[in-house]
Amino acid sequence: MASTRREQITMDADEVDEYLAQQRILNVATIGPTGHPHLMAMWYVVRDGQPTFWTFAKSQKVVNIRRDPRVSALVESGDSYGELKGVELRGTARLVEEPAEVLEIGKAVGVKYTGAAAVSADALPFLEAQAAKRVGVVIEIAHVTSWDHTKLAGSY
Repeated sequence: MASTRREQITMDADEVDEYLAQQRILNVATIGPTGHPHLMAMWYVVRDGQPTFWTFAKSQKVVNIRRDPRVSALVESGDSYGELKGVELRGTARLVEEPAEVLEIGKAVGVKYTGAAAVSADALPFLEAQAAKRVGVVIEIAHVTSWDHTKLAGSY
Protein backbone atom coordinates (compact mmCIF):
# COMPACT_ATOMS: atom_id res chain seq x y z
CA MET A 1 0.00 0.00 0.00
CA ALA A 2 1.16 3.54 -0.75
CA SER A 3 2.63 5.21 2.28
CA THR A 4 1.63 8.83 1.66
CA ARG A 5 -1.56 10.52 0.48
CA ARG A 6 0.41 11.81 -2.51
CA GLU A 7 1.36 8.27 -3.52
CA GLN A 8 -2.21 7.10 -2.98
CA ILE A 9 -3.69 9.61 -5.41
CA THR A 10 -1.05 9.47 -8.15
CA MET A 11 -2.27 8.04 -11.45
CA ASP A 12 -0.16 5.44 -13.22
CA ALA A 13 0.88 5.98 -16.86
CA ASP A 14 -2.14 4.15 -18.29
CA GLU A 15 -4.51 6.14 -16.09
CA VAL A 16 -2.87 9.39 -17.19
CA ASP A 17 -3.18 8.39 -20.86
CA GLU A 18 -6.85 7.47 -20.44
CA TYR A 19 -7.61 10.65 -18.52
CA LEU A 20 -5.93 12.90 -21.10
CA ALA A 21 -7.80 11.14 -23.92
CA GLN A 22 -11.15 11.72 -22.19
CA GLN A 23 -10.80 15.37 -21.19
CA ARG A 24 -11.61 18.36 -23.36
CA ILE A 25 -9.69 21.42 -22.18
CA LEU A 26 -5.91 21.76 -21.92
CA ASN A 27 -4.79 24.89 -20.08
CA VAL A 28 -1.43 25.77 -21.60
CA ALA A 29 1.05 28.18 -20.02
CA THR A 30 3.85 29.71 -22.04
CA ILE A 31 6.37 32.29 -20.83
CA GLY A 32 5.26 35.77 -21.82
CA PRO A 33 7.56 38.64 -22.81
CA THR A 34 7.66 39.98 -19.22
CA GLY A 35 8.44 36.54 -17.78
CA HIS A 36 4.90 36.08 -16.49
CA PRO A 37 2.90 33.00 -17.46
CA HIS A 38 0.61 33.40 -20.46
CA LEU A 39 -2.22 30.95 -19.87
CA MET A 40 -4.73 29.82 -22.51
CA ALA A 41 -7.39 27.11 -22.64
CA MET A 42 -7.03 24.96 -25.76
CA TRP A 43 -8.87 22.14 -27.48
CA TYR A 44 -6.40 19.30 -28.00
CA VAL A 45 -5.85 15.70 -29.00
CA VAL A 46 -3.28 13.20 -27.86
CA ARG A 47 -1.16 12.02 -30.78
CA ASP A 48 1.66 9.55 -30.23
CA GLY A 49 1.30 10.09 -26.49
CA GLN A 50 1.74 13.86 -26.74
CA PRO A 51 -0.91 16.56 -26.27
CA THR A 52 -1.25 18.39 -29.56
CA PHE A 53 -3.29 21.39 -30.67
CA TRP A 54 -3.36 23.97 -33.39
CA THR A 55 -3.45 27.73 -33.02
CA PHE A 56 -2.99 30.85 -35.09
CA ALA A 57 0.61 31.27 -36.19
CA LYS A 58 0.65 34.90 -35.05
CA SER A 59 -0.83 34.20 -31.61
CA GLN A 60 0.95 35.34 -28.47
CA LYS A 61 1.51 31.73 -27.38
CA VAL A 62 3.38 30.98 -30.61
CA VAL A 63 5.47 34.15 -30.24
CA ASN A 64 6.27 33.01 -26.70
CA ILE A 65 7.15 29.46 -27.80
CA ARG A 66 9.48 30.75 -30.49
CA ARG A 67 11.31 32.76 -27.80
CA ASP A 68 11.25 30.05 -25.12
CA PRO A 69 9.69 26.63 -25.83
CA ARG A 70 9.21 25.66 -22.16
CA VAL A 71 5.54 25.08 -21.35
CA SER A 72 3.31 23.77 -18.61
CA ALA A 73 -0.16 22.40 -19.18
CA LEU A 74 -3.01 21.39 -16.91
CA VAL A 75 -6.06 19.21 -17.40
CA GLU A 76 -8.40 18.96 -14.44
CA SER A 77 -11.89 17.86 -13.48
CA GLY A 78 -14.15 17.39 -10.48
CA ASP A 79 -16.72 19.45 -8.66
CA SER A 80 -15.93 18.39 -5.10
CA TYR A 81 -12.72 17.54 -3.28
CA GLY A 82 -13.41 13.80 -3.45
CA GLU A 83 -13.86 13.99 -7.24
CA LEU A 84 -10.77 16.05 -8.09
CA LYS A 85 -8.58 14.62 -10.83
CA GLY A 86 -5.88 16.28 -12.82
CA VAL A 87 -2.67 16.05 -14.74
CA GLU A 88 0.03 18.70 -14.89
CA LEU A 89 2.51 18.38 -17.72
CA ARG A 90 5.82 20.16 -18.05
CA GLY A 91 7.89 20.03 -21.15
CA THR A 92 8.87 21.65 -24.40
CA ALA A 93 6.57 22.86 -27.13
CA ARG A 94 7.50 21.84 -30.65
CA LEU A 95 5.94 23.86 -33.46
CA VAL A 96 4.60 22.02 -36.49
CA GLU A 97 4.59 24.25 -39.56
CA GLU A 98 4.34 21.79 -42.46
CA PRO A 99 0.91 22.61 -43.96
CA ALA A 100 -0.24 19.01 -44.48
CA GLU A 101 0.63 18.08 -40.89
CA VAL A 102 -1.06 21.21 -39.52
CA LEU A 103 -4.18 20.21 -41.44
CA GLU A 104 -4.03 16.69 -39.97
CA ILE A 105 -3.87 18.17 -36.47
CA GLY A 106 -6.84 20.39 -37.27
CA LYS A 107 -8.81 17.43 -38.57
CA ALA A 108 -8.06 15.38 -35.45
CA VAL A 109 -9.11 18.25 -33.16
CA GLY A 110 -12.24 18.82 -35.23
CA VAL A 111 -13.29 15.18 -35.05
CA LYS A 112 -12.71 15.01 -31.28
CA TYR A 113 -14.86 18.05 -30.55
CA THR A 114 -17.51 18.03 -33.27
CA GLY A 115 -17.53 14.51 -34.69
CA ALA A 116 -17.02 13.12 -38.17
CA ALA A 117 -18.85 16.04 -39.78
CA ALA A 118 -15.74 18.13 -39.06
CA VAL A 119 -13.92 16.38 -41.91
CA SER A 120 -16.83 16.09 -44.33
CA ALA A 121 -16.52 17.31 -47.90
CA ASP A 122 -18.47 20.43 -46.91
CA ALA A 123 -16.27 21.19 -43.91
CA LEU A 124 -12.88 20.39 -45.40
CA PRO A 125 -12.46 23.73 -47.27
CA PHE A 126 -12.93 25.56 -43.96
CA LEU A 127 -10.29 23.40 -42.26
CA GLU A 128 -7.89 23.89 -45.16
CA ALA A 129 -8.34 27.68 -44.99
CA GLN A 130 -7.75 27.60 -41.23
CA ALA A 131 -4.66 25.40 -41.60
CA ALA A 132 -3.06 28.01 -43.87
CA LYS A 133 -3.11 30.49 -40.93
CA ARG A 134 -2.18 28.09 -38.16
CA VAL A 135 0.63 26.03 -36.72
CA GLY A 136 0.48 22.85 -34.72
CA VAL A 137 1.90 22.64 -31.22
CA VAL A 138 3.12 19.35 -29.77
CA ILE A 139 3.96 19.21 -26.08
CA GLU A 140 6.97 16.97 -25.64
CA ILE A 141 6.44 15.88 -22.05
CA ALA A 142 9.39 15.93 -19.64
CA HIS A 143 7.49 15.58 -16.35
CA VAL A 144 3.98 14.49 -15.29
CA THR A 145 2.28 15.16 -11.97
CA SER A 146 -1.15 13.61 -11.48
CA TRP A 147 -3.83 13.26 -8.84
CA ASP A 148 -7.05 11.31 -8.53
CA HIS A 149 -8.88 11.96 -5.27
CA THR A 150 -11.46 9.29 -6.07
CA LYS A 151 -8.76 6.79 -5.06
CA LEU A 152 -9.20 8.00 -1.47
CA ALA A 153 -12.79 6.65 -1.43
CA GLY A 154 -13.97 9.54 0.73
CA SER A 155 -11.23 9.30 3.36
CA TYR A 156 -9.24 12.50 3.50
